[in-house]
Amino acid sequence: MNVHNIFTVYRKELIDALRDRRTLLSTIIIPVLVIPLLTFGVGKIASSVINKARAETPAIAVLGGADSPEVVAQFKSAKSLKVVPAAPDWKQQITDKRLRAAVQLPEGFEAGLKRGEAPAVAIYYYEGELKSQLGVSEVENFLRTLRDQTAVERLKERGLPASLVKPFDFKRENVAPPEKVGGNMFGGIVPYLIIILCFTGAMYPAIDLTAGEKERGTMETLLCSPVARVEIVLGKFLMVLTGSISAMVFMLLSLGTTAMMAGTLFAGAGAKAAAGAVKSNAVIPMIDPLGLVGVLAMVLPVAVLFSAVIFTVALFAKSYKEAQSYVAPMMIVVIMPAVIGMLPGIDLNAQLALVPLLNLSLVCKEMLSGIWHWHYIALIFGSSCVYAGVALAVAVRMFNRESVIFRS
Repeated sequence: MNVHNIFTVYRKELIDALRDRRTLLSTIIIPVLVIPLLTFGVGKIASSVINKARAETPAIAVLGGADSPEVVAQFKSAKSLKVVPAAPDWKQQITDKRLRAAVQLPEGFEAGLKRGEAPAVAIYYYEGELKSQLGVSEVENFLRTLRDQTAVERLKERGLPASLVKPFDFKRENVAPPEKVGGNMFGGIVPYLIIILCFTGAMYPAIDLTAGEKERGTMETLLCSPVARVEIVLGKFLMVLTGSISAMVFMLLSLGTTAMMAGTLFAGAGAKAAAGAVKSNAVIPMIDPLGLVGVLAMVLPVAVLFSAVIFTVALFAKSYKEAQSYVAPMMIVVIMPAVIGMLPGIDLNAQLALVPLLNLSLVCKEMLSGIWHWHYIALIFGSSCVYAGVALAVAVRMFNRESVIFRS
């Protein structure tokens, strides 16, 4: 095997790929743009929608309450609520999102409070609808305040201090460093994006260098050259691997740059914001740079695995279009383990460390959170290298078979 021949084939394929807009789009443009769009674009839209919903005064209806005029009057005077007349179709109004919630006061509610009873108040709302849930939160805050006032009045009547209903206070204190907070926030989505981009980064070069060459009729010319088959396949494989790794590296660079820009923007929002952050004990989420390096190392054998598998599958196709129909469904197989790894409660163990892709998703999430289980990391890296080696051996074997290269 001649290494010079391998890199000659690789250089030729690399030059061709750099002239292909589809390859540049999948390996550079999309990985660079996807993180800023997710962080600033989708995040800005989501933040705007939630802030707009919070700024809206929720419309509610009070059901019953004819014998509780004082409580109904307090509902109507509350600035955070907009009480509208209760209509017979109030349930349909909630379903149609014209009414955010409805409060059912039981019969004799006020009288029951004065007698020291504990009547139950029902709140009707639309589960899963953002504005309805915000409306319920405002109603619950109002009822909680009313309950506390009632308790304080009862204590005063008996000559007891109000502290009896609130004997002590408590508050939250965050002890996690900012990079671990950021790791927990981004740790689920980053492996998902890495796996997808590694796959798509390898997909188009692999199809073009196999089925594409068959379709253009240049495969026979290449095979007639004085270069061994194994050198040709390794040169092509290196090009496919370059596409996969490039997509992942550009995505990580984009992620790091976006995280720094977001941190600068949040930190530079002014003295008021900084003072508010300190006062509320808030932290600016960041990502541990060492975690990103660890992710990069763990993804390398998976990129080899993707490149070899896609290269082998595309090798069976007779045309570019046929190869796309073979490779595209594999995306579902790739996404599923990544999605499972994002689910809460799925923790890394020895069995899951041997499951391809799922192990990568879990270990990347932990490393970005600053958690380093070295025995699992070694197990995952070793098993991924074995899977990648087997896939590459299969790719070389298939490329040497005439029935595959010249399938009719």
